[in-house]
Amino acid sequence: MTTLFISDLHLSPSDPSRIQLAVDFLKNETESIDALYILGDLFNTWLGDDIVPSEFNPFVEQLQRLHNEGVKTYLMVGNRDFIVGAKFAKHAGCELLADHCVIDLYGIKTLLLHGDTLCIDDESYQRYRKWVRTRLFKWCFNHLSARYRQGISDKIKQKSQAKKQSKSAMIMDVNRQEVDSIMKKFDVHQLIHGHTHRPAIHQFEKDGITNKRIVLGDWESQVSVLKVDSQQLELIDYRIQ
Repeated sequence: MTTLFISDLHLSPSDPSRIQLAVDFLKNETESIDALYILGDLFNTWLGDDIVPSEFNPFVEQLQRLHNEGVKTYLMVGNRDFIVGAKFAKHAGCELLADHCVIDLYGIKTLLLHGDTLCIDDESYQRYRKWVRTRLFKWCFNHLSARYRQGISDKIKQKSQAKKQSKSAMIMDVNRQEVDSIMKKFDVHQLIHGHTHRPAIHQFEKDGITNKRIVLGDWESQVSVLKVDSQQLELIDYRIQ
């Protein structure tokens, strides 16, 4: 049996080809699996559990199929779709995960994150993240009309894109000391996350112990997936040679 990890699909109603790629993945790549973990940014934006674009229905139906077949499916929010809540997760047959989640992955204690909390050098983003994750912000946002929510979302994306152009790639990547700190805090030697769009498997020594950090890739025209079983793990991404 196998466990699959994916993240950063950035599904959008305006990109039907990517939605179809995700639907085909769930149809064809999920046979004989133990579980599926989606570690954030499943959607490019999310306006609320009460506003689910019909274009996502085929994908949601595949998630429901997995649930009905007894496959455990877990969903973590990311920086783009942090408004996703328990209502949608339940509808899709998924269990909503906290920002930091420790699992037993075939005998290896493993920490799961979206990954944005590791990018502490990007101080302006971390301030923004702290505010929009408050209950007050989410309550207010969810009680606005769909039109106002869309307007706020568009402005946030515009500002984010403008700021990215002025930030160095190093600032937007993970901070190595923060990686060490969070792995020590949760007493793990294996970490899986997405967010940075830099798929890779990093191994490094810490206190004489080999630590592993697996970075999931974002989806463009091809699937990026981590496959793990009791014998090995394999990160499948066209950018990895």
